[in-house]
Amino acid sequence: MSRKRLYAALALLALVTGCSGNAAADGAAKLSLDAALPTTVPDGTKIVVGDPATEVALKLSGQYDKVSKYVQFANLSGGPQTTEAFRAHALDVGSVAEIPPIHATWTGLHVKIVASKFRQDPLNHPIYQLGIAPGTTVKTLSDLRGKKIAYSPGQAQGALVLKVLQKAGLTKNDVKLVELPSTGDVYTNALAAKQVEVAPIGGVQIKRYLAKYGKDGATTIPHGIRDDAGHLYVPTESLEDSGKAAAIRAYVAAWGVAQIWIDTHPKEWIQGYYVKDQGLTESDGQWLVDNAGHPDISADWSGAIQRQQATIELLAKETGNKVIQAKDLYDLRFQTVAADAIKAGAK
Repeated sequence: MSRKRLYAALALLALVTGCSGNAAADGAAKLSLDAALPTTVPDGTKIVVGDPATEVALKLSGQYDKVSKYVQFANLSGGPQTTEAFRAHALDVGSVAEIPPIHATWTGLHVKIVASKFRQDPLNHPIYQLGIAPGTTVKTLSDLRGKKIAYSPGQAQGALVLKVLQKAGLTKNDVKLVELPSTGDVYTNALAAKQVEVAPIGGVQIKRYLAKYGKDGATTIPHGIRDDAGHLYVPTESLEDSGKAAAIRAYVAAWGVAQIWIDTHPKEWIQGYYVKDQGLTESDGQWLVDNAGHPDISADWSGAIQRQQATIELLAKETGNKVIQAKDLYDLRFQTVAADAIKAGAK
């Protein structure tokens, strides 16, 4: 989505939903961020959610009507678009990877993580692999020295590059980082054109890159680092509105159940989402399902917070930003909401 189209979409969302208003602006008392979460969604409450994949899962599983009373979905995803929408007061919930909540906080936006999803056996089910350009020899991480590597600051792929360099015992000065947006097939095209020699590529781009350029010598190698974090995060102003806080809690519960439905209905998911919604082939969809493995949605975020802290400290060192506390990014009132909903749904 272009920036012009994004701004137009945000303006329309704010106009249609009234999302630009908040508790303070309306003169209502704010809900404290340490108050118990309300459990009843008031009539007329609406939250705007940028989580397109879960929207499809809810429709396919027959659960959509349960959330449509209080949720309006927006076709927005990814850190940059979600952050823009938060700043425009046009979005209440976004679905992103590990880095956007950190980056948003560094840019002065107050956000909280309200749900987290990981992968079982994450090292054998990574989201990304390191794509290697045709004619470039990289077989181990130590071979990255001196290479041109695609880099996207503020996004998951950019953080992964820094983690990979750390693991290899290298610094940014030992390689040449080439800033490129990690959207669509930008990285695979840059590899094919030898604009860069290495780039983290994910999802079906891995399969397609090897199929298209493997005959020319293109390869991929595993990076051996956990890259499986996925979050729902929200602006704190939405949590200070008691009605929206209740709706966000209800959505997190529905989100958790939807993730398990995806995992237990792979054929329906491949056809309904990857093929019909995303326009991929059935083969691509099957590859994505197999590569993802099974979800891990825990009622204990302590491990996730510890890993997030390590990421923050690495990024702060490399970018010059202030070290923040990962525990402050998480709203622990939501810690068990998704897991509890999954358990209740299994009974």
